[in-house]
Amino acid sequence: MTAFTCLIAQPIHRDGIELLHEAGISVIDAPAADPATLSAILGDADALIVRGAEVNRAMLDQAPRLGVIGVHGVGVNAIDIAAATDHGVIVANTPGSNAQAVAEQAIALMFAVARRVPLADRTVREGDFFAFKYSVPMIELAGLTFGVVGFGNIGRRAARMAKGLGMRVITYSPNAPDAALADVDAERVDSLEALLTRADVVSVHVGLNERTRNLIGREALARMKPSALLINTGRGGTVDETALAEALAEGRLAGAGLDVFAQEPMPYDHPLLTLDSVVVSPHNGGSTAASMSRTARAVARHIIDVSRGQTPAQVLNPAAWTTKVNS
Repeated sequence: MTAFTCLIAQPIHRDGIELLHEAGISVIDAPAADPATLSAILGDADALIVRGAEVNRAMLDQAPRLGVIGVHGVGVNAIDIAAATDHGVIVANTPGSNAQAVAEQAIALMFAVARRVPLADRTVREGDFFAFKYSVPMIELAGLTFGVVGFGNIGRRAARMAKGLGMRVITYSPNAPDAALADVDAERVDSLEALLTRADVVSVHVGLNERTRNLIGREALARMKPSALLINTGRGGTVDETALAEALAEGRLAGAGLDVFAQEPMPYDHPLLTLDSVVVSPHNGGSTAASMSRTARAVARHIIDVSRGQTPAQVLNPAAWTTKVNS
């Protein structure tokens, strides 16, 4: 009998690998995560683990044994879920496993922008100690208003941290239950426009779809206070980066902290990278050691469940089961 085989497109924490081995699953590490490379080796895989790698219909056509795609994280924009369903391939992600880490990144970016940490570090290293100390204004956050766009697992945690700093919390998230807001004493606002007008810090925690693409665009940015900060640890594409760069360069916004971008990696000549009021990180907000272990173990459990004929948690396309059974 052929061993159940899992192809890992991009590296995951060793704790997840150990779970797979303990379950008797054969593990193959892909030499690269591009479609051509994966297509060439998917034919021998019963399972695939991805961390943002593209999975398209043509690739699935080359994978007759494939039964499950485990998503290391939440985002599935790079996966053709309809094609996976047609092929009877379950797609299961791992929401919540990196929520604490990403929420901490949002707060870290807020501090870095408000206190101009990268600029301070650079000027001290360049020997200009007193120039920054006496000439660069910084923002004190206690007493300011923290606006959360998207009150899910990550947004709620970020809100709780902001509350602990003495900030007022407001949120625009129509589907968030009242109990979740009450848990952090957050105020619900009726519209995104109302949040943008009131917030001193706007923190974006929504996924990317047609409704949220360029959600924070020119019109939205124009509603924000000139003294406000924008933080995005949600998804690239939810913020119009060109409009954001213009608003910052023209002094219509005080600063931005970004962990996600419309194009990753972002172009090295991007206008945002020329601005001292911008702090960026390479979409690594969820990449703490603890978070990587949790997420790897969670996605490994999905693979193990399928190897045992069980339904994994967090299946995004349950119709794939029916397709598989009837094929």
